[in-house]
Amino acid sequence: MDLNRRTLLATGAACAASALGGCASPGAGTGGNWTTLVDGATVQDLGAYTELGAGNWRFVDGSLQGQGGKDGYLVTKASYTDFELRAEFWADEDANSGLFLRCQDRSKVTADNAYEVNIFDKRPDPSYGTGAIVNVSKISPMPKAAGRWNTYEITAKGDRLLVVLNGVQTADARDGRFKSGPIALQSAAGTIRFRKVQVRAV
Repeated sequence: MDLNRRTLLATGAACAASALGGCASPGAGTGGNWTTLVDGATVQDLGAYTELGAGNWRFVDGSLQGQGGKDGYLVTKASYTDFELRAEFWADEDANSGLFLRCQDRSKVTADNAYEVNIFDKRPDPSYGTGAIVNVSKISPMPKAAGRWNTYEITAKGDRLLVVLNGVQTADARDGRFKSGPIALQSAAGTIRFRKVQVRAV
């Protein structure tokens, strides 16, 4: 068997072995155990979060759903510094949502005091829409997430921020403003559902 064929087979086996995220994304480490923040199929408990605003969060059909036109967040009680984050999510066409990393103010989450990995297909400025890190890393063309289940794989290590959406890298940036902080899930418009969210230190 030649080297190219062995490499292809090894890559395929690695992909098949991954239960959630597909092939390992660039920058993925070999950190500790995964901590599950959301598992709508088995653990319907928001005890690990502080709720801000009016996201109308509830568990629906095996997922955590946020719905409505008012800005709301679920902020983890734990803080994270260097980590990998995996999230399975579904959004409707009007959804305005995102994953906020290293939040600096637990009582007021914004893209100015955290890193927002966006889920917003209808953002007026699509360069910071779905797949982008708002005010840090633009995207063009913007991928669409509405109407299907998607997977985010996000790595925050030091000042490097790496985002992979459905196996495709959408952001690779360096920004050292925020060193550590909680993670927040957003529901600001339309319907967003998180089926599973997991984090581990790297």
